[in-house]
Amino acid sequence: MPQYLLLPAPSANRVYADGASAMVRAELTALGAALGGRIGPVEPESVAGVEYLAFHIDEPERGDLAFLALTSAFYALFEREGNLLRPVEAPSAERYPSDLKTILKYQGKTNEQFTRLLLNVTAAATARPERLLDGALRVLDPVCGRGTTLSQAAMYGLDAVGVDLDAKDFELYSSFLTTWLKDHRLKHRASTTPVRRDKAVLAKKFEAVFAPDKAAYAAGDTRSVTFYLADTLRTAELIRPGTVDVVVADLPYGVQHGSRGPRGLVRSPLELLDGALPGWASTLRSGGAVGLAWNDRVAPRAQVAEALESAGLTVRGGPGYDELRHRVDRSITRDVIVAVKG
Repeated sequence: MPQYLLLPAPSANRVYADGASAMVRAELTALGAALGGRIGPVEPESVAGVEYLAFHIDEPERGDLAFLALTSAFYALFEREGNLLRPVEAPSAERYPSDLKTILKYQGKTNEQFTRLLLNVTAAATARPERLLDGALRVLDPVCGRGTTLSQAAMYGLDAVGVDLDAKDFELYSSFLTTWLKDHRLKHRASTTPVRRDKAVLAKKFEAVFAPDKAAYAAGDTRSVTFYLADTLRTAELIRPGTVDVVVADLPYGVQHGSRGPRGLVRSPLELLDGALPGWASTLRSGGAVGLAWNDRVAPRAQVAEALESAGLTVRGGPGYDELRHRVDRSITRDVIVAVKG
């Protein structure tokens, strides 16, 4: 059985510091498990002083290599041939230029590499993880901020929908995406409209529909990004039940940012989950998955898991999914938990 070595991008060390190797290994393990167990255990290995992640694949196909190339810190892939490493082409799943997710810079932005990891490990837990490659997954970020997750999903060629209550974030992202589509001369249409219920305005909705070229647009082979300016507690009123495959949320860390509750700023994400998680879960199709990132210094993992279970979801455990906790800075130790809907 051939052995492969994945070389992580140097940027991983800047994102996760001392935990970089463990994070990429956990992500690759979760992605590998989605391939039906044909990938052996992922282990770190040093070759000529360079750190790789080594594993075996039983008769890899092009689709397998594309799935491995999803890894957020992917840089290069090699097959070991005796004492030599042979470069292996692994097709990229990203269909649009990377500046879609890197141009917007602002304080508190979730790192793009971690956003990709969170989306990857959550999608890998769904009943149909291969849809991450064929554009068939629909992604929801119910606390989307300025749209890093929406942009990453769009780069994968997925439909994405976000909800956030911050009007400044809504205006900045809708303006940015519209300008980006024009600058890259992509065939598209974009509009902002009110969403009304019983003659009252429930939300403001921005929607962009686009395609990589005019032929695809004319054939209806389009993707969409939708952003609702609304309270995430009203997600179930905005998005029809059973129409989303993946819900990902980078919850407020409770340091500089929190969530707004009835009593004002809430440092723990547990109150937010208590009110919002049932609505988020209702949007999921059977076999869909929720992935949450949060600061476990303000909310223990056991309590976040309990909230997910109370919403009718089953928490995923085991290799990969139990190894995603990492230090961000002195006040933030970030963890990731994934749960699936039966």
